[in-house]
Amino acid sequence: MPSLRLPLSGDVLQSINPWSDMFKAFGSQFGLININLGRSSAPEVEQDILTEVGSYGRQIGRIGEALQVLIDHLDLKSLDPKEKAVLAAFKAMQAEIAEIKAYHKKTDVLTG
Repeated sequence: MPSLRLPLSGDVLQSINPWSDMFKAFGSQFGLININLGRSSAPEVEQDILTEVGSYGRQIGRIGEALQVLIDHLDLKSLDPKEKAVLAAFKAMQAEIAEIKAYHKKTDVLTG
């Protein structure tokens, strides 16, 4: 038996994505991770740095590591108690970051 289809009477395939359609009107991104570069005087430069050099986390991590080297060579006797407390808080933060990195390395080894 021949199949006769009139205009607009055939199979219709339409992708409906309410999330992307809803946010298209605002011109913004909607996803798991969105990075807003904010009010940068050179957003293209920031994007290139993120792509070519490293993420914000990597950049901050390197700064933390370099700062730790300087702190290790610092004469702590010359600091007042408030300054010592600031350095102690920084060292504690670095230790927490190291624990998280070690945990993820261990779980990557177990799952990968």
